[in-house]
Amino acid sequence: MSELINNERKRKDLLKHMILQLHKGEAPEAVKKQLIRLMGQVPYSDIVEVEQELISEGLPQEEVLKLCDIHSAALKGAIDHSGAKTAPAGHPVHTFIEENRALQWEISSLEKLYDKISKLNKKGNPGEVFKEMQLHFNSLMDVEKHYQRKENLLFPFLEKHGVTGPPTVMWGKHDETRELLKGVIETLNAVKDISVEEAKTTIEIVLRPASTAVEEMIYKEEEILFPMSLDKLSDAEWYQVYKQSIEIGFCLYDPSDTWKPKGVEIKPESSSADGRIQLPSGSFSVTELTTILNTIPFDLTFVDKDDTVRYFTQGKERIFARNRAILGRKVQLCHPPSSVHTVEKILDDFKSGGQDSAAFWINLGGKFIHIEYFAMRDNDGNYLGTLEVSQDLTEKRKIKGQQRLLDYSK
Repeated sequence: MSELINNERKRKDLLKHMILQLHKGEAPEAVKKQLIRLMGQVPYSDIVEVEQELISEGLPQEEVLKLCDIHSAALKGAIDHSGAKTAPAGHPVHTFIEENRALQWEISSLEKLYDKISKLNKKGNPGEVFKEMQLHFNSLMDVEKHYQRKENLLFPFLEKHGVTGPPTVMWGKHDETRELLKGVIETLNAVKDISVEEAKTTIEIVLRPASTAVEEMIYKEEEILFPMSLDKLSDAEWYQVYKQSIEIGFCLYDPSDTWKPKGVEIKPESSSADGRIQLPSGSFSVTELTTILNTIPFDLTFVDKDDTVRYFTQGKERIFARNRAILGRKVQLCHPPSSVHTVEKILDDFKSGGQDSAAFWINLGGKFIHIEYFAMRDNDGNYLGTLEVSQDLTEKRKIKGQQRLLDYSK
């Protein structure tokens, strides 16, 4: 039978019929068997085009959204990627996929913790395991930047190419996942004493649905969205996605490879007509300013008024590890649960105007580290964000007397 179904239109009509069967209540496994028996494997492009056609023909997007996961379950293992393009290192799709690997690691870690809870007897203590889960879910919250880059950078280009239905459906799945993750964080923040049975119920009703939603989106992206997007977008369009990605930030992964497509004119970026950043007391080129900030003998991290990490210096000897995956992330999620209340207290006091700075000093690996937070305000006193300044004072604490003559040996 499969040899007879070699006409593209007939193949799409058959796929459309199969999807409509799902909408009428047919079991995914039964439909999947029909797909494999009649068609062998379904080209990924057919799936996108058929979904677009169904929406254009009047099938409500809400209905497609509701049964999107059933479609995925029915098509798993039956999608043909022969001839699909691949993305080189640094390409936006390569970055998306590397982020997915990091997300999958978090999900796998959570699955191990779910299993750990399932094996506890009634007298067990799930509290410590739940604290571990909170750390992993804090990391999964970083998927927001992954989704935002899709929604604000990738989807607009797909729409220009006439692909409107699938991105709308996928955006809807993003929103569902956001709500599930939000529910998880609220639940875990509220957990104090919890019994084993309550822990098991919480996992099945609240936690697992959220981590599964993230995992299902990984499948939809890599099986359908990314191969289709590589076919549709030009290198010039991908380069626009590439250049603007840093403004949103990355998810649990810091891309280190530079990607410059061949044959695409790449204009140097500048912040003004003459390429200099003008400030009240002078100006810099971007290179000069970047070098100055990375030369000063302490680490700076800027958190904006919405508690989002926006910038950090990259000096030669960093006190605390940073990578660009934290950009665009809520600062509360960058700290362990045990210290989040302190972070919240500082931010609340800065926003209310009650305090302007907060200092800490610690001994770390034989070094004396001074950490200070400063409230940043404009000329009218409006809160702009918080600046974290970290400095190794070990050697400076040893200074005595005075030195007035040049001596490079000191």
